[in-house]
Amino acid sequence: MLGHAGFDWVLLDCEHGSLSLHDVEIMAMAADAAGITAIARPRSNNPADIQSVMDRGVAGVQIPHVNTAEDASRAVQSVKFGPGAARGLAAGTRPDRWGLGAHMPDFTAQANATSLVCVQIEHQEAVANIDEILAVEGIDVFFIGPSDLSQSMGHPGNPKAPPVAAAIAETLARIRAAGKTPGMPATTETLPEVLATGCRYIYTHLPRVLAAGAQPFLAGR
Repeated sequence: MLGHAGFDWVLLDCEHGSLSLHDVEIMAMAADAAGITAIARPRSNNPADIQSVMDRGVAGVQIPHVNTAEDASRAVQSVKFGPGAARGLAAGTRPDRWGLGAHMPDFTAQANATSLVCVQIEHQEAVANIDEILAVEGIDVFFIGPSDLSQSMGHPGNPKAPPVAAAIAETLARIRAAGKTPGMPATTETLPEVLATGCRYIYTHLPRVLAAGAQPFLAGR
């Protein structure tokens, strides 16, 4: 439905949502059928959780709680195949068409070239380490999580608090200065503001989409 509504991609949330791995695989199939990109947020930044959603056939991952360059490097290795990688290589999974698609070396090369790695910067520690995290190769998007960051900085649920807002602005500036792609969530009201910061990877929450449609409908009663 979201694909037919005109969205470019969908985030399948296993960290805060109730999705099982079976749900992720079915929803990734639906996204493929609708012509949009399915990105999964794994339960954690643990390599096993990352591999599990990648093996279901999503196009990439948005990895929570990446606080150090070591975390970021481990995240990349959990998505990509190759020497020293933390991701296991298995035949017969959906990404390689259950072993009926391309030869394994061709599959791994294509998977490495097309899989998206997004890391979430959502703790005070991550903000302090942003330059080291930005230096890690293989990351496509650096996503600021305002809710957890506000909590980490002592202002839970208030990303507009001056210290939090300043940290977000400074981190976005460092991401842009490094020539990298920043991301953030947005609402209907904040979307122009978020776009103006240079963010090009943006999502909103499904309840907000439903509320935006429900409010004018119910107001007409």
